[in-house]
Amino acid sequence: MNKTVFEITKMDCPSEENLIRMKLDGIKHIKNLDFDISNRTLTVFHEYNSDQIEKSIVELNLGGKKISTEHTEQTTFHEDIQQKKLLWIVLAINFAFFLIEMATGIFSKSMGLVADSLDMLADSFVYGISLLAVGGTIIKKKRIAKLTGYFQLTLAVIGFVEVLRRFFGVEKLPDFSTMIIVSVFALIANGICLYILQKSKSKEEVHMKASMIFTSNDVIINLGVIIAGLLVNWLHSNKPDLIIGTIVFLLVIQGAFRILKLSK
Repeated sequence: MNKTVFEITKMDCPSEENLIRMKLDGIKHIKNLDFDISNRTLTVFHEYNSDQIEKSIVELNLGGKKISTEHTEQTTFHEDIQQKKLLWIVLAINFAFFLIEMATGIFSKSMGLVADSLDMLADSFVYGISLLAVGGTIIKKKRIAKLTGYFQLTLAVIGFVEVLRRFFGVEKLPDFSTMIIVSVFALIANGICLYILQKSKSKEEVHMKASMIFTSNDVIINLGVIIAGLLVNWLHSNKPDLIIGTIVFLLVIQGAFRILKLSK
């Protein structure tokens, strides 16, 4: 058996891990996948060569590249029977905050919160695809990925158009305090999700690593909305909120295209 290590420079949180898992699911000679999110590496245990694996990883545009391949005598792997249960918990947290941020974003007139809610929904989609497609055929998984990708893309485009309307129109200032408070709770929720999923990997990873938490795109987005809220109050302008909203909508669109790649 061979062991190939890949560096995935844009693997910042467990949703990217699940995208990679789904992408590689159809390659039968893969025996095990070992993810290290904090160091942005993936170790693949497989038979034969790694060409098909490398091609699939590169197609996701997550900055994946092969570091090394070597022979290994390892044939048994630890499988966490709690993983499916933990995925349901993380999905529930992300979907709950999608509803919370969408409602408070509309109420407070903050496009930053609305955009972040769609980012939460995007993560929910990734976890949902992983769970609903368990044991299903490749065709079923591709069909789910296609529907999810187009739905996410549609919502993001609608949100982006609304940002443009507000940028050129006259709108009331968003409620900066709501932006900050909700984003702080979303930041905590993302930290909990990262902790839950990393805790399942091994006893050595029970304690959260700061490097893992603060390299997550989700956490950076939450911090961005908090900063935008402070700038809205300081500058008495809605532009910081619209700018962060635009950035997040673009990230959601990028994520939608990644999901659509799974359907090909």
